[in-house]
Amino acid sequence: MSLLQKMFGKRQKRTHPYCAALIAAAGSSTRYGGENKLLQTLDGIPVLVRTLLTIDRVEGIDEIVIAAREDELLPYAELCKTFGLRKPVKVIVGGATRTESVLRAALEASLETEFFAVQDGARPLVTFELIDEVLDAARVYLAAAPAVPVRDTIKVAHDGIVERTPDRSALFAVQTPQVFAADLLKAALQSAIADGATITDDCSAVERLGKEVHLTEGSEENIKITTPVDLAIAEAILQRRGE
Repeated sequence: MSLLQKMFGKRQKRTHPYCAALIAAAGSSTRYGGENKLLQTLDGIPVLVRTLLTIDRVEGIDEIVIAAREDELLPYAELCKTFGLRKPVKVIVGGATRTESVLRAALEASLETEFFAVQDGARPLVTFELIDEVLDAARVYLAAAPAVPVRDTIKVAHDGIVERTPDRSALFAVQTPQVFAADLLKAALQSAIADGATITDDCSAVERLGKEVHLTEGSEENIKITTPVDLAIAEAILQRRGE
């Protein structure tokens, strides 16, 4: 066997469980004013692309599946090509809800997938370090997500009347990526859909099954682009980072 065959002829052995990143990118951007927020640019690079470029360079992630609206399939695929993503990428049609979109993406991932990392397409400032920490925790606890302590005092109210004030020390704002054992996430999403449960993140689906989710340290900079104000904040963060 030649040296080149020894170097490249055999598939390199992974040092981690196979992980597929599922990118939630099928939203309607209603709170952004109707424009597709994922195609808005941060220092000349689309929001979605910044998210993907970070995910693409994480060693512990092996493939990417993007759940998109049908009319965005081609534009997103072209962006992946233009910006030279290195990992295998699929762009698939998402569902009517986030839960359906993530499940569809999960079912399109490789059959050898052991873990799923679910990432909001609209969190373009996520870092390698944050992702690695969540991946490490999920390999131990089977379900993990980054979170930051809530700074503001939160009120529970009904019809404009305050009912109670939860203890702020026990409140956390959860972020993405949220990482789960593959079979656990699929079962949780399928159960939520079958029961018609309204959930706002994938941790909630897993929690419905009585499973514990381990929280890792999130970042105040790992913001989600929801409104034009968020985009301006993200620009400021990029400038402060020098990126």
